[in-house]
Amino acid sequence: MKTSEIVCLGIESTAHTFSVGIATATVAEKTRGKVLANVIKQFTTKTGGIIPAEAAEHHVEVCDVAIKEALAAAAIKIRDVDIISFSQGPGIGHCLRIGAAAARTLAVVHKKPLVGVNHCISHLEIGKLLTAAKDPVLLYASGANTQVIAFEAGKYRIFGETLDQGVGNMLDAFARHIGLGFPGGPQVMKMAKGGKNYIELPYVVKGMDVSFGGILTNITRKYDNGSYSKEDLCYSLQETTFAMLVEVAERALAHTGKTELLLGGGVACNARLQEMCRIMCEERGAKLFVPERQFLVDNGAMIAWLGILEYLKGTRTPVERSAIKPYWRTDEA
Repeated sequence: MKTSEIVCLGIESTAHTFSVGIATATVAEKTRGKVLANVIKQFTTKTGGIIPAEAAEHHVEVCDVAIKEALAAAAIKIRDVDIISFSQGPGIGHCLRIGAAAARTLAVVHKKPLVGVNHCISHLEIGKLLTAAKDPVLLYASGANTQVIAFEAGKYRIFGETLDQGVGNMLDAFARHIGLGFPGGPQVMKMAKGGKNYIELPYVVKGMDVSFGGILTNITRKYDNGSYSKEDLCYSLQETTFAMLVEVAERALAHTGKTELLLGGGVACNARLQEMCRIMCEERGAKLFVPERQFLVDNGAMIAWLGILEYLKGTRTPVERSAIKPYWRTDEA
């Protein structure tokens, strides 16, 4: 192990993305780390949604290529890597197993320390690394996860979350219902730009939590009735659900007294959600931070960076305790 610099190779495989990232930091100034590589390979479909077994097969096919491309992009060899980190959870079991197996293999064959990290927390930490955010509230909006997270009183805490499905999964489900491919969120965003009429949908905020199941049922019935255009439905769906997310994010800012909002997750790539968050932050005198797209979606760089932070805290994951944790909650990390 080099005494001044640490290099970590991180593997992300929680869902439809298999990604390999490489990050580095000096031991003395770990907050000034940097990303050397971030190779992203995504499983997509023209119709239908994500099938876990097929996504896992995709990860197997691209695993070796992604690792080689990441090392090449970072201009290093595997011998230069000090730590191997991987998404241990939460996520889809079929997919998590591929990344975990790849990480174990690299760690054992090349005699490197192994560090399993929490996928949700990695979104928060990569955002802090790559923006000017110091102590933000994270609005984490992705396929399976919808949470409002912050570090408070020495612990990562969830201040609000979905009570049923993630906002991204809900958008994907509606996109699938109207004949769009996977991932559906970007398709819904494109179609929403053509919407002109707001259609009233259920608005479900319960304290600090949100719920999307009833909204999905309601909007699919409206579509099946044939009385509304796809464009107006997509527009209305975004306006309603994003307003819900902004409301609970603002409530978390008020509750914690924090003045920074950080976005994370694939749904956070949506320009309309970013706009609504920016308006809210301006109105309450807070700052909004949005990492570039490659670091909003699931990516290996965030896993590599959190691997460094965890390693410097003393975290090690022996191979015999490296089983995946599909239901690993943020506030249990």
